[in-house]
Amino acid sequence: MENSTEVVSFVLAMYGDTGHLKYLYFMLALILYVSVISANTVLIVVIYLDQNLHEPMYLFLCSLFVNEIYGSTAILPCLMSQILSKTHEISLFFCFMQIFNIQTFVSVEFRTLTVMAYDRYTCICKPLHYNNIMTKRKAQIFILIIWIVSFVEIGVLLSFTVRLKFCGTVINKVSCGNHLVVALSCSSNIILSYLNDVVSGLIFGIAAPLCFISFTYAKILSVCLKASKETRMKAFDTCTPHLVSIMSLVFSCFYNLITPRFDMTFVPHLLRIILSIYVFLIQPILNPMIYGLKLTKIRQAFKKFWWHKTWEHDYNMNYSF
Repeated sequence: MENSTEVVSFVLAMYGDTGHLKYLYFMLALILYVSVISANTVLIVVIYLDQNLHEPMYLFLCSLFVNEIYGSTAILPCLMSQILSKTHEISLFFCFMQIFNIQTFVSVEFRTLTVMAYDRYTCICKPLHYNNIMTKRKAQIFILIIWIVSFVEIGVLLSFTVRLKFCGTVINKVSCGNHLVVALSCSSNIILSYLNDVVSGLIFGIAAPLCFISFTYAKILSVCLKASKETRMKAFDTCTPHLVSIMSLVFSCFYNLITPRFDMTFVPHLLRIILSIYVFLIQPILNPMIYGLKLTKIRQAFKKFWWHKTWEHDYNMNYSF
């Protein structure tokens, strides 16, 4: 049996040998990563440059877009290197770093979407008091708290895992996960680590935000049912992207919670890999698409920014001689 001093790395066994297809997968991952970085960066710049978008709702969106870049960077560069690797090994340090990055990404994502639900609830259900309740200053404080609490919480959670002794090295996934690493432990502290994982990750990380979001949307629905058609359409336009983003995130999280506990061999291998990292493949590109296309102010700001740059470029070209 291996002891903790002999375990210096883990093996991510879900990659397997893909032969020459690995170069295709590498290019697809690279294109996706560049797309995620580009799309989210453009929207961050647009929100930053347009003074009309310096409102709580768009500040929360800006935080969300920053988190998409952070989350995709936590998984996709490692994914690309592992695709080309022959051994698919990852050192303990980088494995723990990946766990920290992945879980803080999910935590910030859920909490940001929760605060955005409160913002929409205040705007729709208490429109006359919205400017007093949700100010720009309060939005900035909310964002700061979300990031600090998420980093501290996951840091404490991971501190239990780091101290464990490991008797196994094979992780049957394409990325490190806290529950998968804990399962390889031979330490007597494993129960405490599991308990900490469940309480922190599931109850506070997912259940509590979902309960609050459900409450806010129940209130929004009750107000919309009594409101005019114009008000309902306006609420629908602003809430639809938010709901799509929440459902996408919830699907990914529950899939990753369920699959380690059930036999999923009936699902094709490649599909299992895609679904296991769905939150890093789809979520970071989905959010800029749905918010960028659906929200009128962002579309108008982007057009103004784009046409200004295009006109400036043409002007410089025409008068450079």
